[in-house]
Amino acid sequence: MMMAFVHGFVLALGLILPLGPQNVFVFNQGALHHRLTRALPAVITAALCDTLLIALAVLGVSVAVMAITWLKTVIFLIGFVFLILIGWQIWKSDATVQEAKKTAPLKQVVFALSVSLLNPHAILDTVGVIGTGSLAYVGKEKWVFTLSCILVSWLWFFGLALGGRLIGNVDREGRWINRLNKLSAIIIWIVAVYFFYQMFTNLI
Repeated sequence: MMMAFVHGFVLALGLILPLGPQNVFVFNQGALHHRLTRALPAVITAALCDTLLIALAVLGVSVAVMAITWLKTVIFLIGFVFLILIGWQIWKSDATVQEAKKTAPLKQVVFALSVSLLNPHAILDTVGVIGTGSLAYVGKEKWVFTLSCILVSWLWFFGLALGGRLIGNVDREGRWINRLNKLSAIIIWIVAVYFFYQMFTNLI
């Protein structure tokens, strides 16, 4: 049981650490809002989306979907376009209090849904790594593995928002956050190019 918990925890942590649109958005919401509670719509939505993806991966539903070649190609295409647009939005974003005021709860939820469920990188990682990892367990151990992965997501997103709030208190002019956004946008565009390559390979 403990082995399944540790395996799930370490595996999920390794997948969630890299910079991506989901992490950047949650971090920025923590940094831009004066109160951490105002970033909760983004945090909870991102965590719930991860919970859904992990559950589908463990149940094997997502593996069956990704086995359909044409659907996989469509997902790569959507992901490529989506990441290019998200990268541009993050690149030109300005970490100011004025921008934070515009990020209403509903807008946070919608954006968090998009960066969580329309991001093929997150979907493929969940299916390929967590879904495959869960095959080593059955019964209660599989439940422990699954819940461990889900726990990482919830702790990570709350921690990201908190970290953003702490940075926001220090970096009141948003200089460091803006630099982080530029770096994140470049990484997201690199991932987009990778998905374009995968889509092209899938068509051959």
